Amino acid sequence: MSRQPSGPAPDQPLVTPPMERVRIGFVGVGGMGTNHVHQLMKCEGAEIHAICDIDQENAERGAKIVTDAGQKPPTLYTRGDLDFERMCAEEDLDVVYTATPWEWHVPVCVAAMESGKHAVTEVPAAPTVEGCWELVETAERLGKHCIMLENCCYDRDEMLCLNMVRQGLLGEVLHGECGYLHDLRGIKFSDGGEGLWRRAHSVQRDANLYPTHGLSPVAQCMDINRGDRLDYLVSMSGPSRGLQDWQREHLAVDDPRQAERYKLGDVNLTLIKTVRGKTIYLVHDTNLPRPYSRLHIVQGTKGIFEKYPTRVHIEGVSQGHGWSDRVEFEQYEHPMWQREETQNATGGHGGMDYLENARLISALRAGHQTEMNVYDAAMLSCIVGLTETSVTNRSRPVDVPDFTRGRYKAWSPIPIVGV
Repeated sequence: MSRQPSGPAPDQPLVTPPMERVRIGFVGVGGMGTNHVHQLMKCEGAEIHAICDIDQENAERGAKIVTDAGQKPPTLYTRGDLDFERMCAEEDLDVVYTATPWEWHVPVCVAAMESGKHAVTEVPAAPTVEGCWELVETAERLGKHCIMLENCCYDRDEMLCLNMVRQGLLGEVLHGECGYLHDLRGIKFSDGGEGLWRRAHSVQRDANLYPTHGLSPVAQCMDINRGDRLDYLVSMSGPSRGLQDWQREHLAVDDPRQAERYKLGDVNLTLIKTVRGKTIYLVHDTNLPRPYSRLHIVQGTKGIFEKYPTRVHIEGVSQGHGWSDRVEFEQYEHPMWQREETQNATGGHGGMDYLENARLISALRAGHQTEMNVYDAAMLSCIVGLTETSVTNRSRPVDVPDFTRGRYKAWSPIPIVGV
C-alpha cells in the first residue's frame, strides 16, 4: 500500500466544471466495450473521438457503430498493448473509457489521468489493493474523476430497493446478502473474448475475483463511504472442481488447456463488518452449473427486500409473515426508471447499461457529483485482494482500507435523482 496518499481526502468528492459535450476515447472494444459504445451513442452530448484495441477488426467494428450513429469517424489506435498511451497523449479528449482485461484497468486509467483526461473503467477497477490506492492517489493529485462502471447499481429492482430504503420503508438497514452467481465455464473456455484472459485468473488466484456486481447496490443501501464504511472481512473458499470437470469433459485430449490447474475455489464466501456494526454476506460462484443470480437481500428493522425472485416484506404492510409482490410497491419506482427512454432501452442487460452511461454523461455535462467516485471504485474493488489474503491465511480477518481517510463520516448519501 505504498501509494497511499498522505493526509485526508478532499472535503467533498470531486465536482468538475460543466461540459457542453463529452469527448471520449475508448480502450478495449471487445464484447462489453462494444456494448458501451452502443449505449454511449444513445446519450445526448457523448462523442467518441478515438478507439483503441489490439484487434484491428474490433476497432473497426466500434468505429462503424459511431459513424452509423451519425458521428465523425473516430481515430483508431491498434499498434499493440500500449497504444492507449499514444491515444491519451495525442487526442484532445475529456474522458477515457476502458473495458480491457482486468490487469489493464489501472494502467489505462493512470495514463488517462496523467494526460489530463478523466478515467472511466469497467469492473473491477483494480485487481489488487495496491492498484486501488494508485487510482485514488492519482485522481486526487491531478484532480480527475476515476469512475467505475457498476451497471448493477442501475438495475430496476436494485434502484427500487434503494429508493425504498431512502423512504424509510425498511427501517434501519442492518444486514445485506449479495453476490455474483453465474455459470461462466463456457465463457472461460471460449476461444475468443473473455476466454482469452479471464480463465488465467482462476489459475493464479483463490479469492472473490468479481465482487462489485453484488456488493455495490448493497453498499449504496448502507451508505458505505457516506456515513459508514467497510471495516474488516473474513473469507474462505471451497474446493476447486468445476473447471477441472469442464476441462476433462469438453476439451480434446491434445488441447494444451488440459495441462492447466486451477486455484480458484468454486464457491468463495466472505463476511464483511462495517464500522457501524452492519453485516454483509458476499458470495462468488462462477464454476459450477447453476442459473444466473446476483443475490440481493437488504434487511432492516421494519422489513426486507429480496431479489431472485423479487419480493418484499414490510411489517404492517405485508400480510402476516408472507411476501408482497413487487407490483405492490411500484409507487417507489426510482425516478430514473420512471423515464420512458430508460424503460424502452434495448440491449445492455435490460437497460441498466444505458442508464449507467446516461447518468454519467449527464452528471459530467451538468457539473454535478457522480454517483460513483474513485473512493467507491477502490473500496469495492479492493475486496478482490483482501479476500485472497484472508483465504490464504486460513480465513483470518483482514482490515478494509479507508480510502476516504475519515471523510466518509461527513459525506452525504447518494441522492435519489432522475437522469
